[in-house]
Amino acid sequence: MLARPRRLTRGDDYRFVVRRGARCAGTSTVTHVVLTAEPRAARFGFIVSKAVGNAVTRNTVRRRLKAVCAEALPDVREGADVVIRALPSAATASFAELRAEVTRCLGRRAAKDRTVADASSDRDGAR
Repeated sequence: MLARPRRLTRGDDYRFVVRRGARCAGTSTVTHVVLTAEPRAARFGFIVSKAVGNAVTRNTVRRRLKAVCAEALPDVREGADVVIRALPSAATASFAELRAEVTRCLGRRAAKDRTVADASSDRDGAR
């Protein structure tokens, strides 16, 4: 489980990361990442809409994503803000599929060996 300092909790933080962050899309999730120079723990947020399924399905998907992020935490750069939006196909994806997809995106966008300058050049090149 992700402790409170490791979670995004404010709507403004979610909006900032989704609008300004580098994006990595997969078949079941879309991952948005903003790298900051702040000396704090990485923070994660999850968006699982009603399109994913009923409440039980949405909570299952959210718990799986939280577990994947808790596993990947040692490899995520300090100061990173990450928002993972689950797509409807996440409801039928296995834990291993979700793990592979999220790990790939975190490795591309929020790995410890990436710098803030690397992330901003990716975003500028995508425009």
